[in-house]
Amino acid sequence: MEMKFLRFVDFSQLNNWNVKQYLNTNLLKSQFKIEFLSEHLIEQNNKIKPFDFPDEDFAILGVDNKVGIFDAYVSKGKEIKQPYKKMETGFIAYNPYRINVGSIGLKTAKHQHQYISPAYVVFSCQATLLPEYLFLVFKTNFYNRIIRDNTTGSVRQNLSFDNLVKMQIPLPDINTQEALVQAYQDKITKADELGKQANQIDNDIEHYLFEQLGIEIQQTPKAQIGKLRFVNFRDLNLWGVTSQNAITAETIFKSNQFKNEPITTFFEINPTTQIPKNQIISFIPMANISDIYGEISVHDKKTLKPNYTKFKENDLIWAKITPCMENGKSAVATNLENGFGFGSTEFHVLRARNNDFSIYLLHLLLRTKHLRKIATQYFTGSSGQQRVPKTFLETLTLPVLSLETQTQITNYIQAQKQRQKSYLATAAALRLGALTEFEQAIFSNKSNCFFVN
Repeated sequence: MEMKFLRFVDFSQLNNWNVKQYLNTNLLKSQFKIEFLSEHLIEQNNKIKPFDFPDEDFAILGVDNKVGIFDAYVSKGKEIKQPYKKMETGFIAYNPYRINVGSIGLKTAKHQHQYISPAYVVFSCQATLLPEYLFLVFKTNFYNRIIRDNTTGSVRQNLSFDNLVKMQIPLPDINTQEALVQAYQDKITKADELGKQANQIDNDIEHYLFEQLGIEIQQTPKAQIGKLRFVNFRDLNLWGVTSQNAITAETIFKSNQFKNEPITTFFEINPTTQIPKNQIISFIPMANISDIYGEISVHDKKTLKPNYTKFKENDLIWAKITPCMENGKSAVATNLENGFGFGSTEFHVLRARNNDFSIYLLHLLLRTKHLRKIATQYFTGSSGQQRVPKTFLETLTLPVLSLETQTQITNYIQAQKQRQKSYLATAAALRLGALTEFEQAIFSNKSNCFFVN
């Protein structure tokens, strides 16, 4: 990497031999004073030995780069083989090997758990520094570059607490910190409210769909615990113990208002698909299916490869493996390159035999939470590789209604989904804008600070 200038560092300021730490020290510019974190942070190493209390429950926290700190799990003391750090409200914890990708979190009053692995660095803030303010500084894209410049290590870069406190941040007075955090939080609150409204639309759609089709939602009966039960062989649908209480697939979409027909009257399940050789077609791996909207988010283009699931225009592809099925990864395949596509082997494919039942209405039914919850009781396979078998789909029945009624239902729901998309897009923009505005308020002259290589 060729630099445009030669940089000198006083030996008295040489903390380690990592060159990158000294290249970008002039990047940090702000309208606020710049101070070292060493003046404002306290490392927290208060530990408890859970194994000394073998029969007690210990509520463990985790940290990731999406939500930050979260309540992870509860474990007996005898199952924990090392001392764990105790987290108080207002403490910050980060993974020293993953902080460069945002793995840091702030413990708030909403978190019920209070212990965390000793692998995490834990610290608190002095009264001069709001932990909420510092956490937001760490989450900005600009400061993430500074974090990366201060990590050390040959193979796995990490940020120790000793190196953390040698870093600097812009530090306004406490009242300004509070105002900046509040401005950020106001936008996040609005985004969260829009998210709740978007989730409610999903619930409203499901209620409307079942009401229009005359389908009564059945409740799975609770299994009797601690009792020996006998099941007649003729009543044995599946070999799984939990499956004996499952709602039968035939009745999930049984209508009290319309005539019912087997799904196979209208659709083929996993049909054979012939695709011309050496033709460029759409490639749709599982990752290209949105579990939020139930649609294909990205169309890649490739020639057909062996050992993939094949489908064609207007087929419905439906994830059969956990957790993709539970998350609603399914879509009607439209706008396929040359009318064909291929993708994950973990898709079931449903294809219309005729025009009597809308593929879009079928998709709405197969994405309902009610169907997905019941489908888990029909899983086959070992833990982590469980799948919904083809026979589950083949056993479903569908209400028979006019095409006009089907169109009215799908059009109404599509309008609601567009409203949901608008809410989610606005919420995403608010979240992005909240952090961007915070970053712009803290850091100044950023466009003039980056070195040109």
